[in-house]
Amino acid sequence: MGVAPPHNGGMPPRLRRLLAHPSLGGLADQPVLCRLLMADFLVLLAELGLAVVMPWWVHACGGASALAIFGVALALAGFVIAPAVSPFGDRLCKSRQIRRGLAGLCVLTWGLAALSWAGVFSLAVLFGLAIAQAAAASIVDPARDAVLAELVPPAQLPQALRLRKTAHALGGMFGPLLAGGALGVGGVTGALCVCAALLMAALLAAWQLPGTAVPEKPRGAAQWWRDLRAGLAAKWRVPMERGWTLVNFVVWIFQGPAVGMLIPIKVQALGLPGPWLGFGLGAMSLGVLLGSLFGSQWLVQRFGRYRVRLGLGGLEGLALAAVGWAGSPALLLAGLTAAGFCNAAMSLVGATHRALAVPRDYRIRLSAAGAMTTRIAGAIGPALVGLALARFSVAAVYVAWGLLMTVSVLGFLAVPRLKEFLSLGHDDIVDWYRVQYPGVFR
Repeated sequence: MGVAPPHNGGMPPRLRRLLAHPSLGGLADQPVLCRLLMADFLVLLAELGLAVVMPWWVHACGGASALAIFGVALALAGFVIAPAVSPFGDRLCKSRQIRRGLAGLCVLTWGLAALSWAGVFSLAVLFGLAIAQAAAASIVDPARDAVLAELVPPAQLPQALRLRKTAHALGGMFGPLLAGGALGVGGVTGALCVCAALLMAALLAAWQLPGTAVPEKPRGAAQWWRDLRAGLAAKWRVPMERGWTLVNFVVWIFQGPAVGMLIPIKVQALGLPGPWLGFGLGAMSLGVLLGSLFGSQWLVQRFGRYRVRLGLGGLEGLALAAVGWAGSPALLLAGLTAAGFCNAAMSLVGATHRALAVPRDYRIRLSAAGAMTTRIAGAIGPALVGLALARFSVAAVYVAWGLLMTVSVLGFLAVPRLKEFLSLGHDDIVDWYRVQYPGVFR
């Protein structure tokens, strides 16, 4: 699918000047990308807001036990849903998929707001609606990830991904703050209405996205099952993809808790008041913003993708270990900022290559398979942290998790052909997996 012809009508002048900056490769001439990034940003704000509002609502009305049941059940459901819907994503127009998923999310979120307004709290009903939301999000999110490589020329994809990471960093800063402010002003009902309004705005932004090419293959239950097996098999049969996924799995066991659940525990261990949690999360988001805007491009030009990928992964682990060791708020914020910078710059390195190397008709299925492993690691990591905290101090566990992440990143040294892969140019990498492993992608 080609990129829509340049047209700047309707684009705000300030946004046009920003996107015209040389470091962004002339993205001002691509309004399709602007609409996609706007929709992406609004969806992220809404999803982060819901991630704050829903646990708040469940805990306030059902207590800690209800929240635990809700969280575990939702995680298990998401583990099943993500791969189950992935074959449809590789058989549908991704732009249409985004619009339909967003429409479903809008309806469901307004439904939650209506329940809250009516004073109805039923854990079973909330869980059912949350499952439906997870299904809709599993349709929207992989399509948002995959469609970028189809709407942007390969030469401009690195800049587009960098701009997207920047938008995500801003969303990470403002999403929870917006949800918290809405909760304070309008309660659960008001906050849910804000999330629903954001999703409606995202739907409007995505409405004019051009269609994407879809393969002409028969549909039905048998085809769905073949597609699902083919996607999971491809993830395993490509040696570099298998190795990359396994290393990411191990890394996330340690990285996930270190950038998530351990931060509020560390803030409490230092005896800091609640607002410092917001400062800490904001510091990490600031680091992500700086890394996505400036870090990755500058470092890759000087050291190459392979060295940056390994080096920044190791440095992020050391920065998180420093957060655990920190005995003052200043060191805490500095460590989180450094960790955010390394995380953004590292994750962007190789992202373009991986997006272009995967055949178009396999992108969502391979993305879903990766999401499965991330969810498993996301369950293992917190469980191990809980066991460790029963015997050791917060500082000791945090330092250990940071250092173990650094050691785990060294696994990339053993990933087959990774150095060769990252040394190739963007024009050489399109459909690289299919060219190198034709027997896997039929």
